[in-house]
Amino acid sequence: MTVAGLGMLALTRAVYASITKIDFAGKVVLITGGSRGLGLEMARILASRGAKLAICARSPHQLGKAEQEIAAMGAEIIAFRADLTDAQQADNLVASVVEHYGKLDILINNAGIMLVAPENLLEISDYQQVMDANLWSALYTMKAAIPHFRSQGEGRIVNICSIGGKIAVPHMLPYSVSKFAMTGLSEGMAAELEKDNIHVTTVIPNLMRTGSPRNITVKGQHQQEYAWFKTAGSLPVLSQDSSRAARAIVQAVASGASEVVLTPIGRMATAFQGVAPQAVTAIARLVNRFLPESSNAAERRGYQSESKASKGMFTAETDEQAEKNNEL
Repeated sequence: MTVAGLGMLALTRAVYASITKIDFAGKVVLITGGSRGLGLEMARILASRGAKLAICARSPHQLGKAEQEIAAMGAEIIAFRADLTDAQQADNLVASVVEHYGKLDILINNAGIMLVAPENLLEISDYQQVMDANLWSALYTMKAAIPHFRSQGEGRIVNICSIGGKIAVPHMLPYSVSKFAMTGLSEGMAAELEKDNIHVTTVIPNLMRTGSPRNITVKGQHQQEYAWFKTAGSLPVLSQDSSRAARAIVQAVASGASEVVLTPIGRMATAFQGVAPQAVTAIARLVNRFLPESSNAAERRGYQSESKASKGMFTAETDEQAEKNNEL
């Protein structure tokens, strides 16, 4: 009975994937946070598959460089400077994309920020800022896009969440809180919007070798905090190749998958959290004992916190990816 049930589940998934599978040629895709890192990696792949792209970011310099690169591939692209923590700017962004291309087929919510610091240095305003950037911005763009999807009879939403939205990570509390909320929002949207032929994909990546650590915010013992985070995000066992991750995400979107956990480690970790949550908490407590304590509440960016500890053979690829993925 169990074998038969698993076989039926696999068959149902295969049939669903074949029904919902799409070709990206001519599709209009909006990628928030599309000027660098994973957003730029996805833009490259979608451009190579014939998609018409719209990207947005807050940095005009990085935005301009990304637009030029994608345009040089022969793809149609338009770039917008926008702060999506402002609901009106999110509305204006979606309206501008629809006005320019005449439609919007796929929204990829990739924009976000990260703060690394011990709990004693975190203010309520820190949580609010990260929630604004990681959760509310995604909700604002979804609420702006959904009416267009409904009017045209279909649409796809992709929410880039995190393993930190399944398992809380020490010294990353605001980020984990925002990603837990975003994961719940994405899963709920997937259930509610399917009736309108709007497919929602929840993406659960691990740390990723995009070069993004240099743009995080750090509090506490800046060099030590940055060193552990950058090193963890550089080790193959803990992190994943950004190009491979981008390809997996694009494939999941093409097939209409409702959720994709991008790595075997991620799948094992989420499964372990489900069956042995106390053990996962015990591991997190142990890890926290080795992380640096501090009373220094000053903020620095990652690139301002480099030291000998964050440079070397283990982090060399992250530095290379920073240049490749427009993180400088």
